[in-house]
Amino acid sequence: MAFMLATVYILNRICRNKPAGKRLLTNTFSRKPALLQALALTLLIGAAAPVSPANAQSAAAEGQKLAFDRGKGNCLTCHEIKGGDFPGTIGPALKDIKSKYPDRNDLVAIVFDETRRNPQTVMPPFGRNRILTEQEINAVVDFLQTL
Repeated sequence: MAFMLATVYILNRICRNKPAGKRLLTNTFSRKPALLQALALTLLIGAAAPVSPANAQSAAAEGQKLAFDRGKGNCLTCHEIKGGDFPGTIGPALKDIKSKYPDRNDLVAIVFDETRRNPQTVMPPFGRNRILTEQEINAVVDFLQTL
């Protein structure tokens, strides 16, 4: 579902560059058949790649690497995380995360930019400042949900 929404968003951005009377997708595609083919291929690939337990474990493993990486995610600088060395104590211990944040989107929003929710936080806005990409934030959240 998120994949389809992203596709619609991209198409909207493409069409937004057209004059107001020519924003219809059919006008865009009639002039750009390669775009239509690319969209069709993208939709097919997205539909054919369901999330499997192996993919989820891989994302969580990648998220753990990022969370423990002192140069990238750097979560251990402020948080105690099971399995991490030399944790900080500035932030709360990261445990029982899935029960604390049952809505995954809440956790994504916190990692992306906690200042929106808590302007006094010292947590860096990893997404807003482009410290982590959207894919990396999702991987970190996948990992956090295993704690």
